[in-house]
Amino acid sequence: MLRDNSLIPIEAVRLCALGRLMQGELAYGELAGEVRHFVSRMVGPSLDLLGTSIELLRLEGLLEAAGGKGADDPSRLLRITDAGREAFRDLMRARVRMPGSDVGKLVLALKLRFLDLLTPEDRDEQIDLMEDVHAQERARLVDLRQRSEDHLAAWLDLEIAQIDQRLAWFETFRRSA
Repeated sequence: MLRDNSLIPIEAVRLCALGRLMQGELAYGELAGEVRHFVSRMVGPSLDLLGTSIELLRLEGLLEAAGGKGADDPSRLLRITDAGREAFRDLMRARVRMPGSDVGKLVLALKLRFLDLLTPEDRDEQIDLMEDVHAQERARLVDLRQRSEDHLAAWLDLEIAQIDQRLAWFETFRRSA
């Protein structure tokens, strides 16, 4: 994690894999395919993000083979371990950066995708965190907008309007969660 307790790219990929296994056992090849698909659709192809090995999670004891399939069999089922559940919870509770970067967008999407796997208290905390990061970004952009003119001002108006839409969405989401 970074100094601000937000996730680095490799941790975002870990969150994707562990979160998927929190939902149930999955064959190695299917897990790798799902992680690759989700990450590449959220941020586009990225060697930094897709170079992470699912096998490394197994070596670290975060997931394990289920059943009697051999270690090299891509069809073997994998399941998350207790250590993996704890790692998942830690990754889910990490800070969120404003989703202006590819990794920020990925982390926000993963947190929303797996939010229901958290306790109600952790879920509420994460919704607060996501709202706060958007509110802080809005304040930063409003301050910049007050000192801007012409094309930059118009672009900042668009960015602020998008953040306002996200904040309204979070408010609706909170009521339904």
